[in-house]
Amino acid sequence: MKLYSNIIEGGGKPLLIVHGLFGMGDNWKTLGRKFAEENGFDVHLIDQRNHGRSPHSDDFSYALMAKDLEEYCKEHNLDKVVIIGHSMGGKTAMELATTNPELVEALIVVDIAPKSYPPHHDEILKGLSALNEQKLTSRKQADENLKEYIDNWGVRQFLLKNLYWKEKGILKFRMNLPVLKEKYEEVTDSISENALYEGPTFFIKGEKSGYIHAEDRDLLNKHFPKSQLLTIKEAGHWVHAEKPDEFYQGVIGFLKFNKICE
Repeated sequence: MKLYSNIIEGGGKPLLIVHGLFGMGDNWKTLGRKFAEENGFDVHLIDQRNHGRSPHSDDFSYALMAKDLEEYCKEHNLDKVVIIGHSMGGKTAMELATTNPELVEALIVVDIAPKSYPPHHDEILKGLSALNEQKLTSRKQADENLKEYIDNWGVRQFLLKNLYWKEKGILKFRMNLPVLKEKYEEVTDSISENALYEGPTFFIKGEKSGYIHAEDRDLLNKHFPKSQLLTIKEAGHWVHAEKPDEFYQGVIGFLKFNKICE
């Protein structure tokens, strides 16, 4: 599958950034520019299948999404990439690194562990499904209707970034919502029991998030024996958006320590 991406050229090593569930590459535009302008990375903000401007498909799994990234790297002649993945994108990045270790120079996983999770997006899926069936003519209307399901303003704004003008006066979602609902269990699944990546790996968690626990440390070391873990204080699951400066400094410190950037 040919993925859509926004490439911010910095003239140096390739840095792939992979968003989470219901997201898109544009969510990372500000940090992407910073990595390009201040550290010389060629930053690839990638939309995963069934998200953003990338193609829709009835097939959806981490194996397929990792294969999409592998094909993307071949198409763009990329080798020895640094990859940052958030949440679902973190699992895609882990899948790519463990199945194609020669392709990945360093792995950065944001607020997700290589384990299965219980379903926890019920209200979001209900709200998005309700909106998907409505005739939406303004973003204000969409926000008011979504508020019935989701109280958090920031989460609503994140989700509503998926809206676009399909035709004059009609808003629609870019994401393939029916498939994301149908294949939701794929998103919550763990990586393979035997998965292993021995390159430098950096896990970043938000202090207020419940996605990575202290007892997960042995699991991280099992699959990623050269891993480090950074906890960013006062941050939740969207740690890169909530604490961008701390997140950026943490990533650059890790890359400098491993002599991947100066």
